[in-house]
Amino acid sequence: MPVEFKYEIVEKIAVLSESSKGWTKELNLISWNDRDPKYDIREWSPDGEKMGKGITLSDEEMEILKKALEGRDI
Repeated sequence: MPVEFKYEIVEKIAVLSESSKGWTKELNLISWNDRDPKYDIREWSPDGEKMGKGITLSDEEMEILKKALEGRDI
């Protein structure tokens, strides 16, 4: 039996890319199971009904990532 979970996209921040099949890699602020929202990077189907595996970052982790990327030549 699949484990059920609940999520709410609190804020759509950015679409990072789109595949030829229409899936988008997005950075969003998501509340998982009614918890405090976290930054989330993952792929979403064109209709937003399906999601791929992703990574979730706390505010502290996002701040470390932001500082690590500042000043880099990207």
